[in-house]
Amino acid sequence: MAFDTWGPRDLSAPVKTTLPEVPVQRGMVLEDVQSGWVGEVTRVEKSGGMHIVSLEDRQGKTKSFQLGFGFLLEGQAIRLMPPAAKTPAGSLPPGRTASGSVRVQGQRAQVAKASRIWVEGKHDAELVEKVWGDDLRVEGIVVEPLHGVDDLKSAIADFAPGPGRRLGILVDHLVAGSKESRIAQDAMTLPGAAGNVLIVGHPYVDVWQAIRPKVLGIEAWPEIPRGVDWKTGILTAFGWPHDTAEDIGLGWQRLLGAVRSYADLEASLLGRVEEVIDFLTVP
Repeated sequence: MAFDTWGPRDLSAPVKTTLPEVPVQRGMVLEDVQSGWVGEVTRVEKSGGMHIVSLEDRQGKTKSFQLGFGFLLEGQAIRLMPPAAKTPAGSLPPGRTASGSVRVQGQRAQVAKASRIWVEGKHDAELVEKVWGDDLRVEGIVVEPLHGVDDLKSAIADFAPGPGRRLGILVDHLVAGSKESRIAQDAMTLPGAAGNVLIVGHPYVDVWQAIRPKVLGIEAWPEIPRGVDWKTGILTAFGWPHDTAEDIGLGWQRLLGAVRSYADLEASLLGRVEEVIDFLTVP
């Protein structure tokens, strides 16, 4: 016992105590003092200017509470705070572009060169633009969507590639034995294609899959059964609207919004895009 605490004391006001401030995290187990509800944090969201936390008990029932005072963590009273600000996984140091290259200061975009990057569709083009757009403008390289590769051979013939007029083509699902691989092999038999056309690809059904799952807060991309439109299936699995072309476009914008830099994309796409850029810019 500490005897030096004995003696006259001022009891006119309670002793002020400062509760520890703890940022809320998914997975922590909390008790709401007022209701006695005990549960695991499953969701945190902002609604009406307030942060709301959802606690799920052992029976799977969920209740929501406003962050602040009135919580116990491991039996200790705390002030529950909003999630700690984190540096985005894909963020980059100042002076770097989204592709990770050194940003060129004070240089205007070059006039577009004759060489082109072709990608399968609009979403592919938007993803390449978001990550590599700054670099491509410096080099004067334009990205154009093909809207499919079924007529790739005739499209290349119309482009008439040659020295100083090269094509770098990024194809979805370019794996051995696929329809896309046969189309690419046939296209490269065109006169003038060798040395002036480079066709590369990634293994994914769609460029959406080139976004790393953890960037989206999931462990892996959902498996979509054969016979189901892949994008519709993905949006359905996410619980997002999926019935119209507008729904598909809005769903893609949500996915694209999660991409901040090259670090948010799979290496199998990064390497292929860099290969195409090198092919078009190195003499």
